[in-house]
Amino acid sequence: MPGDQPADTHDRTLRGRRRRSTSPTPPSAGTAPRPHDWRPDRFMVIAAHPDDADFGPAATAAKWIDAGSVGWLVCCTSGDQGGEDPDADPLALAATREAEQRRAAGVVGYAGVTFLHQPDGALANELALREMLVREIRTFRPDAVLTHDPEVLFYAGGGVNHADHRAAGMAAVDAVYPAARNPMAFSSLARAGLAAHAVRRIYLFWPNVATCWVDVTATIERRIEALACHASQVREPRLLAERMRSWAAEEGMPIGAAAGDVYRLIVIDDEPAAGRVTEEPAADAPVP
Repeated sequence: MPGDQPADTHDRTLRGRRRRSTSPTPPSAGTAPRPHDWRPDRFMVIAAHPDDADFGPAATAAKWIDAGSVGWLVCCTSGDQGGEDPDADPLALAATREAEQRRAAGVVGYAGVTFLHQPDGALANELALREMLVREIRTFRPDAVLTHDPEVLFYAGGGVNHADHRAAGMAAVDAVYPAARNPMAFSSLARAGLAAHAVRRIYLFWPNVATCWVDVTATIERRIEALACHASQVREPRLLAERMRSWAAEEGMPIGAAAGDVYRLIVIDDEPAAGRVTEEPAADAPVP
């Protein structure tokens, strides 16, 4: 796997078969990680709220898009609880935040954005959400999905991971594997023309333990420009920009980069799986 740490080669049990893990592991003490240079042709970011993707993997997304990848953003909620005025109209706030996210997505370069309109603050990893995400995955047919790390409850540096982040991350993981690749899961989708699709990699952002470092020196300013689009959420854009540059510099330091993004990388299929469906995106798939 170019650019990754040596793979963890312990065996895994999968549906009664043994498979060998190729997901990278954290570097051992005293060993510097290498910059990650694998790039998907198509990728999907699945986030809980508008602005999560811009605080998260926006610089990586912009880098991949500049290099020729096609990206699509899915927001599970519209952020209708993202304010401090209890008398505010949540529908008006949701409309504002969707408009802000669309502008930010244009800055990053996504081909488009889907809003699933699930309840902000009450997002649940249930079958209805999973089916929505499977529909998005089978329609767009990404090689990689980027989403929240669902196993992070408390951040290593302090703070609690939002319940919606955990729910969105777990729902995305469950949608990727096994549901999206299983033609018998949500079989009505297959009957409607959305064939099973195997996502090859999952990139979990905001991890406590990173296994993947991406050099985003060339695109960190795009993240900052995208975040500035979220005027309803960002009160001091200059201070936020300084904080984003500082965090990116910290995350880039292990690979000798001026700015970096970090992920916990899960490799499901290191190469296209033999015998799997490898159809082109559906005729009505969202494309630029």
